[in-house]
Amino acid sequence: MSKELSRHDIRKMALQALFPLDFNKDLTKQDAIRHAIELEHHELVDEEQEHFVPKYLDQLVVGVCHYKEELDKVIQSHLKAGWKIQRLSKMDVTILRIALYEMIYVDNVPNRVALNEAIELAKTFSDDQSRKFVNGILSTVNQELSAEDKTEE
Repeated sequence: MSKELSRHDIRKMALQALFPLDFNKDLTKQDAIRHAIELEHHELVDEEQEHFVPKYLDQLVVGVCHYKEELDKVIQSHLKAGWKIQRLSKMDVTILRIALYEMIYVDNVPNRVALNEAIELAKTFSDDQSRKFVNGILSTVNQELSAEDKTEE
């Protein structure tokens, strides 16, 4: 493969793979990943229809799917009283899940990077209000995780 993908590109593909998995229960993770790759990086598919799947893309999709319940509990716990996660935009929830997965379960990604990447995804796939909402939730979680790290030292 000649093209090296950035982590930003991989996060974008993870979003494009995870989003339809919420709606289509018959869709497999591998099919969702393949479709996400083909959307913008069809050059990664060779003549035999073999697909290059970056390890980090696979890690994000599998990890978010595996920890979805826990991630949703974190999101729900940071919503205003009376709000339910079902009331949120599916796109915003998917962006939050990816960022929270990275912040909580991926050691080699600084929380600020995960937060900033989520804001960039919200700018691309949502609106300004969503960007502010995503920033608010993730900034609060980041502060809580930083406080936990300090108490463990």
